[in-house]
Amino acid sequence: MPKPKNKEELIQLSQHNFNQLFGLMKDLPKEKLESNFMTKGLNKNIRDVLVHLHEWHLLLLSWYKVGMKGSKPDMPAKGYTWQTLPMLNKKIWQDSQSVSFSKAKKDLKSSFKKVQKIISTHTDEELFTKKKYSWTGSTSLGAYLILNTSSHYGWAIKLIKNATK
Repeated sequence: MPKPKNKEELIQLSQHNFNQLFGLMKDLPKEKLESNFMTKGLNKNIRDVLVHLHEWHLLLLSWYKVGMKGSKPDMPAKGYTWQTLPMLNKKIWQDSQSVSFSKAKKDLKSSFKKVQKIISTHTDEELFTKKKYSWTGSTSLGAYLILNTSSHYGWAIKLIKNATK
């Protein structure tokens, strides 16, 4: 599907990809759900992928909370820049190694609902007008939501499919 251009498309695609991600997991045998991938990379199993998505939801939610109050959020996170994303993702991975698979699923479902609530409370104009909010810089709120929902879930689906062949 093409990148969403309005609220309805964003809701539909983010929900579709999220459901597809969980459907993919439902169809996998238990040993593939909890075993490590035979690939290189930071995300070594499905749990790592789910935690990654959840933590990026939390980052988005914190940006939104700070930004909508009129302040400039630390983006992507305090002490990190967009150029140091690999370091941030590594920290997320390191900090999450004690999280269980079931907790990772539960947390992701919870943060997904919070992000969907944000999407549902805004108009097309509020979501897709560039520079509408000073904290989003030269882009739109919708661009951040797409990156942290439908696009990110698409990345996760592709990674899991390739790793569990």
